Amino acid sequence: MPSQLHESRLLLFRNQPTLAAELIRGVLGATLPPFREARVVSADLTDIQPAEYRADRVIQLADDAPVHAIVVEVQLAVDNHKHFVWPAYVVNLRARLKCPVSLLVVAADESVASWAARRIELGGFHQFTPYVLRPSCVPEVTDESEARENPELAVLSAMAHGRDADSSRALEIARVAREASITLDADRSRIYVDLIYSSLAEAAREALRSMDIRKYEYQSDFVRGLVAQGRAEGYAALITQLLTLRFGAIDSHTRSCIQQASVSELEVIAERLLTASTLQDAVAPR
Repeated sequence: MPSQLHESRLLLFRNQPTLAAELIRGVLGATLPPFREARVVSADLTDIQPAEYRADRVIQLADDAPVHAIVVEVQLAVDNHKHFVWPAYVVNLRARLKCPVSLLVVAADESVASWAARRIELGGFHQFTPYVLRPSCVPEVTDESEARENPELAVLSAMAHGRDADSSRALEIARVAREASITLDADRSRIYVDLIYSSLAEAAREALRSMDIRKYEYQSDFVRGLVAQGRAEGYAALITQLLTLRFGAIDSHTRSCIQQASVSELEVIAERLLTASTLQDAVAPR
């Protein structure tokens, strides 16, 4: 059964289907045909044979008709069985969609990436080699505007570089990804922030949690603009979102109290919301 770590990476491709094409073009330097939309389609690649082939994710690039398809496989460990089924994924999907098909392997670490990138001998003159996205090849997203435009790439960047030797760089990537994530809908925000924290080394994770949320947010032109729209109202919306990410659903009474709080009161909540152990500890008057 797929692990949560495996499924979390696939979630990014489900929420942003164009991400697979962006990585193949922009990171791996390959050519794809022009397309107007990218959509997730059935990952069932079974042919008329009894064996069942099911890929992790299938992205279809289309104009008026399918022009290319990408099979996305998240690989957490070496699995030599995949060298037999990956070519079948591509051939079966190509027969179904009547268009070219690529296989993109998103590797969890460099050793898995090296294994996945090996050329697969099919017999005769036939060979097969997938595209492989190594963690070291994932762009380091540190620009806030880029992260807001492409939050899934920002989260993937944080997941790939969260344990890099340069901890300060890893922390900055995570900070930018977290900031982009808190502007999304509640479900995506909660999942993405959790992915970011779980991907960091312990020291970087604690550093991110202990950041003064006021200083952290005010480094962003986006949040400064939000607060400028109505300082208390905008700040209250931001604090409510962050509290929801940290503690889950907020009751209507607490939400109302936050909305009615002054800027100075909200700043007090901001100072302790990342270190408080409960929602009550974060919002209770001192």
